[in-house]
Amino acid sequence: MFGNIGLPELLIIFAIALLIFGPKKLPEVGRSIGRALREFRKTSDEIKEKIEEEIEADELKDIKRDIEKDIKGHGEGKKVS
Repeated sequence: MFGNIGLPELLIIFAIALLIFGPKKLPEVGRSIGRALREFRKTSDEIKEKIEEEIEADELKDIKRDIEKDIKGHGEGKKVS
């Protein structure tokens, strides 16, 4: 989740946040960041689902088009091997 951030880097980030926000405000800031990340993840998942649905719909349209071509080809009296 954090990429290449290790324990020492996290401790430094925590110490800086503690100095900036103070010990009383830090839990509230953490909850706000957590909510924001959760909303971002939810939104990105919804976008991914919509993209996948559109791709699937396009594939189904292509399959339908191919089937209709085959049906028209057979209906015109073409000999199928």
